Amino acid sequence: MTRPADSGFTLIEALVAMAVLAVAAAGFVRATEGHIDTVAALEARAAGGWAADNRLAEARVPGTGTSDANDLLRRGWRTSVQSRASDDPDIAALTVSATDGRVTASVRGFVDTAAPPPPALRAPAAVAPGAVALGVGR
Repeated sequence: MTRPADSGFTLIEALVAMAVLAVAAAGFVRATEGHIDTVAALEARAAGGWAADNRLAEARVPGTGTSDANDLLRRGWRTSVQSRASDDPDIAALTVSATDGRVTASVRGFVDTAAPPPPALRAPAAVAPGAVALGVGR
């Protein structure tokens, strides 16, 4: 039995097809790496926001103790609180920033400085009634 001369692919045609597939695979790998980097950046920003939100919540509850460092999603976050007066003299405006050295997230909130805390959450005697104990970092 004889085969016709033009049945099947030549070596050159097979090599060209493999080169096209290799270029397409390289593009797919680059796109996947970009997606992974984007997801990691979103995760870091979300964790920074959570660390700042946690610190803001601590600042709102007197006597709970505060810390300027915490570990969230295996990242060490350092937080800082800036307080300023608001239009209402009984309310302080807070800006809390959290950074892990690469990513920084900030949140803003308010603290009522006039109302005494509930009896179960009263601040220690060293802190004036109604004051926010922001604490000193470790």
